[in-house]
Amino acid sequence: MMSHRARGARAVVIAIAAGSLALTACSKNEGGKSGKDSRKDQQEAAVQSKAVTYAGAAGSTGPAKEVPGAKPGGTITVYQEAGLSHLDPGQIYVSDAGQVANLLFRRLTQFQEDDKGNVSVVGDLATDSGKSSDGGKTWTFTLKDGIKDENGNPLTSADVRHSVERLYAKFIFDGPTYLQTWLSGADYRKALPGGGFDGKHLPASVLDTPDDKTVVFHFDQPRPDLPQTLAMAGYAVVPAKGDTKERYEKKPVATGPYKIAENKPGKTLKLVKNTGWDPKTDSVRHQYVDGFTIQFGVTESTQTKRLIADEGDNKNAIQLTNGVEATQIQDVINNPEASKRTVKGYQPYVMTLTFNLDRVKDKKVREAVTYAVNSKSLIAGEGGAYGGDVAPNYFAPTLPGYEAGYDPYGRLKTPQGNIAKAKEILSGVPAGERKLVFAYPNSEAGQKRKVAVEDALQKVGIDVVAKEVDSASYYEQIGKLKNPYDIYITGWGQDWPSPGTVVTPIYDGSQVADGSSNYSHVKDPKVDALIKKALTQEPTEAAKTWKEAQHYLLENVIPAAPLWYTKQFQISGSNVGGTRYGSVSSLLDINRLYLKS
Repeated sequence: MMSHRARGARAVVIAIAAGSLALTACSKNEGGKSGKDSRKDQQEAAVQSKAVTYAGAAGSTGPAKEVPGAKPGGTITVYQEAGLSHLDPGQIYVSDAGQVANLLFRRLTQFQEDDKGNVSVVGDLATDSGKSSDGGKTWTFTLKDGIKDENGNPLTSADVRHSVERLYAKFIFDGPTYLQTWLSGADYRKALPGGGFDGKHLPASVLDTPDDKTVVFHFDQPRPDLPQTLAMAGYAVVPAKGDTKERYEKKPVATGPYKIAENKPGKTLKLVKNTGWDPKTDSVRHQYVDGFTIQFGVTESTQTKRLIADEGDNKNAIQLTNGVEATQIQDVINNPEASKRTVKGYQPYVMTLTFNLDRVKDKKVREAVTYAVNSKSLIAGEGGAYGGDVAPNYFAPTLPGYEAGYDPYGRLKTPQGNIAKAKEILSGVPAGERKLVFAYPNSEAGQKRKVAVEDALQKVGIDVVAKEVDSASYYEQIGKLKNPYDIYITGWGQDWPSPGTVVTPIYDGSQVADGSSNYSHVKDPKVDALIKKALTQEPTEAAKTWKEAQHYLLENVIPAAPLWYTKQFQISGSNVGGTRYGSVSSLLDINRLYLKS
């Protein structure tokens, strides 16, 4: 899921053998100097998967390190084609809202990165990245002094408890579920049906708040990844006072450096400084500019034209999650002045053509489609070598343990699709099973992908019925169990450095539910057994199990056809300073921006 899917004494080094919604290390702003050599890019992507460190109090104490040359004042204009998926932190699991969440919301922990590609987990609202005991089954966090919400209310352990418990409520359906399932099992909602709103709470043996400053999590098995999990935007704190449940999406309470001044869904979102935020408590974020004005409905091509022209307010503008429009990439890289205003990097996302297994039950159809899809055409629509590389499997090159040579469908040899092989497989399939309903988002990129998918599948005798879906609610619509679609393109990146954050969210049978990321509705006993096994193993052994799970899924289940690995290539206005490719977001690092004049 674009999904977004990552991201001072250092206490613990987490060397996980295999690996966020965006843990890809920083890339210097080198404009158009790279992106043409896919093999070189994949080698660089492997370097991006450095071990994450867990920081102590020294690394978690604010203020954040100053950005060289930064100045205060001004408003940055932000361009975005589709509206935000969500503004309620508990619902945030996609990169667009995740970017905005960095400005608005804080969590117990946060990812911090430097200019050398090093990433650490630091305490955000907590004084450090957490202290484990009982063999990693118990984690204790102590809140910092002086942390408040936008209304001046102090944040306490009761607010953290409330933020966790509200995730059990039925109206929270679109965010991450790691913490809830770790605390209460796959059917976690049954443990607290009211989400804490009815006065009932999780038992202290699960979640304890012995005083206003202390939060203790108790698990039934070691959870060494908890500090990274809690750094996700979906686990940001929602103050108990001011929580309006379903209506919280419209006016969430800010805890970060900015707050919402005006929200016109799908049109504009204006952010201004949050005076309740104290920089001395924050080691990651800055508050250089007076605010951000996000304009929705601006197509990627229009964004690119405006930013290349670099006139008027466009000098103060950035792209949120969109990038340089594919047909204008050469215009940017051949323009030295424009090229120096770009950032680029390999993202951790794998784009796949996902099958709804409740509807596409014939394995031969899934196999034929996997051979037929045209990665070359799809990547051309993304900008060619600057937009992506052919994906032969489900694990991205940014993931430690990536198997570059694992290519069971010959995607690398026939990136345009193996039409003859697909036709051979379909030869005995009845005509009635060759009709597939394809859902695609109503964006420029969605239109290009629709054409490429239709063209490839029609060549092998598959009747494609294309159905347009609103971009802002695309993942919500395909996330419904009873959705009326057979196939849809989805993208997923690891949530932190472990294949478990790829396999578990999208292929765990226990997570087949409305709003789940298991978009293919896979329920396979062997897959579930391998997931359970890997989650109890040490990283080196777990890596072997995750590898086995991927091979079994791709060769025997075929829940999705791998299409391409994504890259990002963004441009900003000439008056925007502090720009760099963010290792945590896999986008322009929005935490450090300022205006030069």
